Amino acid sequence: MTTDAADATPTPAQIKWLHRGLGQAGGKLPLFDETGRRVSSRMVRSCIDRGWAEPWFANPLMPNWLVCRLTDTGRRLLVESAADAQLRS
Repeated sequence: MTTDAADATPTPAQIKWLHRGLGQAGGKLPLFDETGRRVSSRMVRSCIDRGWAEPWFANPLMPNWLVCRLTDTGRRLLVESAADAQLRS
């Protein structure tokens, strides 16, 4: 079930994770955080449900891991949240 992205407010953790896809080829989102811990599958699924991320391809070495990329909707969300942050500062 997909939730309309316009109705959802991302958490700081979601924004941070999605932002990491901006500098990656194809918008690839990381499987691990900056400290080497695996990113929460619940957060990944939530971002997919809201249309901010999408599954990219199956990982043959770890089939239960979702390899995702940033969507255009996710990119717009990051631009809008950056603009909102600038307005508030």
